[in-house]
Amino acid sequence: MKDKLTLVVMAAGMGSRFGGLKQITPVDDDANFLIDYSLYDAIKAGFSKVVFIIKEENLQDFRNTIGKRIEQKIDVAYVFQKLTDVPSFVTLPKDRVKPWGTVQAVLAAKEEIDGAFAVINADDFYGASSYQIVAEALRKSKDVNEQIAIPYPFCNVSSKYGFVKRGVLFYKGDNVSKILECSVGYEDDKVVAKPLDGSEPFEIAKDHPVSMNMFGFKKEILAYLEEYFVNFMAKNQNDLANVEALLPVFLEEYLESGKITLKYVLSDGVWLGMTYKEDLEEVKEKIAELKEKKEYPRQLWEG
Repeated sequence: MKDKLTLVVMAAGMGSRFGGLKQITPVDDDANFLIDYSLYDAIKAGFSKVVFIIKEENLQDFRNTIGKRIEQKIDVAYVFQKLTDVPSFVTLPKDRVKPWGTVQAVLAAKEEIDGAFAVINADDFYGASSYQIVAEALRKSKDVNEQIAIPYPFCNVSSKYGFVKRGVLFYKGDNVSKILECSVGYEDDKVVAKPLDGSEPFEIAKDHPVSMNMFGFKKEILAYLEEYFVNFMAKNQNDLANVEALLPVFLEEYLESGKITLKYVLSDGVWLGMTYKEDLEEVKEKIAELKEKKEYPRQLWEG
């Protein structure tokens, strides 16, 4: 079906700073996870399939919790992001544990994607309007090389408990010209972005647009992702212990080459996330407030 939309959920992260498998941490009294709310919003926006990118050892946990709740409401698929899924020329580092980043994560889902799709983090709450925005943008866009970014003002996606990784957007009109992956946080009431590539830190406005890894992609981008990942692994063969192939870095390179364009629509939605364990109580409070306002039903998956 031409307008069929797939939601790709990146849920293979280890959650090291959070201190546990935050993707399946309850955030309300009914044992729902943040991803329950994302799926509820995505279904309302017209997404008809969800692909969970997970570690193979977490399959039963996902199936026995979120899978059971939604399998009658949306088509569900599970794929695995594996450390060993690399080009044949790669020799794996002995001490490498983490998979290879968000580019590899999306590639793990390629066999389950048959049209336009959106990508999100499993441990972020993006707000209902963001799903409506990305669904509408994907349906309206006719250019197979035009992709969609849904950034947020930094002040809406910060953590009071420390610096957080964000893609800082530079833009002209409604098109992104550059994405710089940074560690961003407050220092003396200023917002400081520290590029992960080691370049000089810089100050941004509190409401500057930053990426939360919510993107709308055409299926054709998968070929570019494969090309980029092979080149990335070849370029980093001598430094494979810690490197990650990140979506914002990929997008920046392909924007610069002119192979793609990236339209951005700033989200006005509520964002919630759990970078640090201390974030959990605040997330629970915000979810309870949204339910009090009747923005979500008391029990998401009734009926």
